[in-house]
Amino acid sequence: MDDSDVLPTHVAIIMDGNGRWATQRNQIRSKGHYEGLENAKRIAGAAADLGLKYLTLYVFSTENWKRTESEVGYLMGLIRSHLRQEFEFYKEHHIRLKCLGNRAGLPADIQDDIIQAEKDTAAFTGLTLVLAINYGGRDEIVRSVQKLAAQKLDPQQIDENAIAQQFDVPELPDVDLLIRTGGEKRLSNFLLWHASYAELFFTDTLWPDYTKKELYDTIAAFSKRHRRFGAYDTVTGGSTDE
Repeated sequence: MDDSDVLPTHVAIIMDGNGRWATQRNQIRSKGHYEGLENAKRIAGAAADLGLKYLTLYVFSTENWKRTESEVGYLMGLIRSHLRQEFEFYKEHHIRLKCLGNRAGLPADIQDDIIQAEKDTAAFTGLTLVLAINYGGRDEIVRSVQKLAAQKLDPQQIDENAIAQQFDVPELPDVDLLIRTGGEKRLSNFLLWHASYAELFFTDTLWPDYTKKELYDTIAAFSKRHRRFGAYDTVTGGSTDE
């Protein structure tokens, strides 16, 4: 990257490929998840050092409960230990932690850990790191609408802003750049509302191997894209986001 590159405000990453990374090395899947979490720390630190404002990581989806009981248990253990043990990491990089997702579906102690971690880092003013835990894009929209329905509002009062204000992190801006590692090319129910006009980048790199350099190179490529958000482009004459 160079001084002419324009940083996105909000980068979101689907951290895919942990299991395949382990399988390729004849190791158990849990080893891949462990290395994936370690890399998440490295990438979050790199994002903070770069000066990004928001980074959202897809940690555990609402669909991930379909995995084996042992794998889910291991993932919950990783989440639990990270929330409890990484305050010094957040302090070093001035990272504020927020969590996104249906907390009611998580173990009670992890719900408490999330509250404590958010409280402990609330005063940090650097990167806001958003961990999507038990998260699904459709689920978040449904829960938002349910909250509005409980308020018995006049339907004419319900607009996009009203729905967004009921989201898990209401201040979270739209995604500028969405990255998926691991070679797959789909959104997997991630930030469906927020990513409506996101620039999408896909890489074959498996998540534990994803590097600071690749992140910075992707952001540099993003900065060269011309975003129109559906408006008429006076430069190219285009009227869509083609």
